[in-house]
Amino acid sequence: MTAVTHSSSELVAPLEPTTRTVKQATYELLRQNGLTTIFGNPGSNELPFLGAMPEDFRYILGLHEGVVMGIADGYAQASGQAAFVNLHAASGTGNAMGALTNAWYSHTPLVISAGQQVRATIGMETMLSNVDASLLPRPLVKYSYEPTAPADVPRALGQAIHTATQDPKGPVYLSIPYDDWDAEAGPASEHLAGRLVETAGAPTAVQLQHLISALSEATSPVLVLGPDVDAARANDDAVALAEKLSMPVWVAPSAPRCPFPTGHVNFRGVLPASVAGISALLDGYDLIVVVGAPVFRYHQHEPGEFLPTGSRLLHITCDPSEAARAPMGNALVADIAEVLRLLAAEVPMAHRPPLPKRTVAPVPHTQESALVPEAVFEAINAVAPENAVFVNEATSTVGALWDRVEMRHPGSYYFPASGGLGFGMPAAVGVQLACPDRRVIGIIGDGSANYGITALWTAAQENIPTVFIILNNGTYGALRAFATLLDAGETPGLDVPGIDFCAIARGYGVEAVRTPTMKAFQDELRAALQSSSPTLIEVPTTTISPF
Repeated sequence: MTAVTHSSSELVAPLEPTTRTVKQATYELLRQNGLTTIFGNPGSNELPFLGAMPEDFRYILGLHEGVVMGIADGYAQASGQAAFVNLHAASGTGNAMGALTNAWYSHTPLVISAGQQVRATIGMETMLSNVDASLLPRPLVKYSYEPTAPADVPRALGQAIHTATQDPKGPVYLSIPYDDWDAEAGPASEHLAGRLVETAGAPTAVQLQHLISALSEATSPVLVLGPDVDAARANDDAVALAEKLSMPVWVAPSAPRCPFPTGHVNFRGVLPASVAGISALLDGYDLIVVVGAPVFRYHQHEPGEFLPTGSRLLHITCDPSEAARAPMGNALVADIAEVLRLLAAEVPMAHRPPLPKRTVAPVPHTQESALVPEAVFEAINAVAPENAVFVNEATSTVGALWDRVEMRHPGSYYFPASGGLGFGMPAAVGVQLACPDRRVIGIIGDGSANYGITALWTAAQENIPTVFIILNNGTYGALRAFATLLDAGETPGLDVPGIDFCAIARGYGVEAVRTPTMKAFQDELRAALQSSSPTLIEVPTTTISPF
């Protein structure tokens, strides 16, 4: 056997080791993926990463990690892009967990990092160690990891970014020891910044034909739309499909976004979050098509038949988990925007008579000095710009808001997807930050406001011109309604009197005014919408039931 030899000119020179640090590689990876705004509240473990931050990065400080998460959640949903969050170890992550539930159920692409103690001390559980760090945020993240070596940090961050932004989008989590940042990144980090991960989720020709046939053969189809339609910006195709088949359109229960223009003649409202309530409203339809929502997210326990007699259900979702856990119907996991585009283009016209426009009950009269929420919403609708964005966390008045505040464009409405309070005020700041060309109006209940009140400070410091409207009825209105529904009797802890939101807002540097009359409210809302700074309007209101 003859040995093979090579001349020195034939030998491949070894790769020169990179001299980049983990920190340098990380900032470059964030930059190339458009993650140059960092939302955070720093602790000692985070300082080595944040120190000497590149000048093209922006740091948005929140005074509580739950507020940080809410601002980032609103920003990511409104921009349609991932947002980067930096939390403080286990304690900061714990503070943010309530807000993380909303991000999980909203399919919000958040890349969450948390500082960790130096590697050599984690096992000793020194102060600020994040013990079993990857377990802490589960099951509310798609991916959770603490890199096993410093050189793996950039690669793990790349995996986190691509995981967060692939359907179904969602939050991810990385725990990073703070002595990793000055370590050498190594050759594995060289090509990370230039990577692109794409998916192709169009239905096959056979799958598409099955959908078209089902819609064409149905005598009375109904369309139920969810938040992922709005997230995919597929609203216009949903309108086209509904018009072609003259289908009534409902929004899925506990709607965190608005997927269909509420002034459209086909719009019927938001489904209630109960088995019996949904089945009653969908009774008589032979085909129920649910797009971009779970089937279904129930809340109040009102048992009944899951599917009306004589109905079949088709479910189109970007989330395999939603498809798998549904108790009824056939499901297709696919790109929602592409499915709706194809259906709108290829489904034949049905030639059914046009639907009558739904009617809304008149504003109730009251002898009380406080304003009725229905009248407040009609005033907001009359004064707000045509392309206004509404961030809602007045949970007892949700139905009245949907009835009276018209939402015309994609990205016009946001609500806490898991029902976790503290979303509204921070999200209103984040949405306004992402949408500087639209005016954002946060409609917040007095009970909800206290969970995220420090968002006012961030709005003032960053001069973010969100308009905050606090509906102050001195009680947890939604809980009072549930107490009646559950026959719980007299219940302690439901009233929250004596809070001066104007004083609190001024203390954080936000202009604030209380409006006890409708004329005062309308005048102050007009002025606030013209302002280039944040404004809070406190409105004394009556209590109404969400049911």
